[in-house]
Amino acid sequence: MSEGKECSEKKEIDNDGKEFRTSIGGQALIEGIMMRGPKKQAAVVRTKDGLVTKVEELKLLKERFPIVGWVFIRGVVNFINSMTIGMSALMFSADQMPEDEQEEPTRFEKWIDKKFGSEKAEKVFITFAVILGIAFSVGLFILLPTFLAGFLSGLIDNRVLRNLSEGLLRIIIFILYLWLTTHLDQIKRVWAYHGAEHKAIWCYEKGLPLTVENVMKQPKSHPRCGTSFLFIVMIVSILVFSFTGWENLWMRIMFRLLLLPVVVAISYEIIKLAGRYSNVFTRIISAPGRALQGLTTREPDEEMVEVAIEAINLVIPTDASEAKW
Repeated sequence: MSEGKECSEKKEIDNDGKEFRTSIGGQALIEGIMMRGPKKQAAVVRTKDGLVTKVEELKLLKERFPIVGWVFIRGVVNFINSMTIGMSALMFSADQMPEDEQEEPTRFEKWIDKKFGSEKAEKVFITFAVILGIAFSVGLFILLPTFLAGFLSGLIDNRVLRNLSEGLLRIIIFILYLWLTTHLDQIKRVWAYHGAEHKAIWCYEKGLPLTVENVMKQPKSHPRCGTSFLFIVMIVSILVFSFTGWENLWMRIMFRLLLLPVVVAISYEIIKLAGRYSNVFTRIISAPGRALQGLTTREPDEEMVEVAIEAINLVIPTDASEAKW
């Protein structure tokens, strides 16, 4: 791992100027961007003193445990791994903010730090945050719609229609949640960095030099976005949950929790397919998610694009073919 405030040297894109699909992906941070390549991941944050970078070599689980790279298993593993990596990057970006903008540590945080030491405490915080994040998402987007749909049991007799109604509630709650976040000032800047991340990846995939001018011209939505993935989860859940019964609330909750890994696994393979290929089928399945990215991305300014360029440059491998799908 290395940290510093120097910008990386610009790299030439060795792809003969041809358009291609890359496995490189990213995430917006607080005043920054994290990019993950085939061998490295990099977090870049803009501070008043310039850009601060953190680069780490990747340790892929599938190299130690090949089973985690299998189809359908990899979806669940990668989802949890992405949340862990993303939370760590978010904490790094938050630490770069001016001290007067950082929140005072809570008693719980102070106790954890004293109990485990600063290095282990960070891992504990990340684990705890990931568990809370998953619990919040499952509660809001899976269990709440299941509970609300129970009120429809007296109005709708058909099991299929009940499951469709539950799925519709799930999508409404999801869209409403995204819409509400767009009204938070800090989140607006995160969404703009999200747009910059997508633009940089598009520019790289089109074989163009990674300059501010070229990146700014690219679309701010991307088929492999997390927003698209979550929307696909909503749709797949309707299909998978339709095979379950409608006996009582607790049985429905139990079945949804048991089938959630199946939903995530199928959704991951779909979003991977949409990101790897560009044809009529993938454009159709990507369209709703990309439309929703109108809520989770904003047009970035040039300084945000500079952060995105720095981040993607840090993870592009020497052999560019390793970053191609």
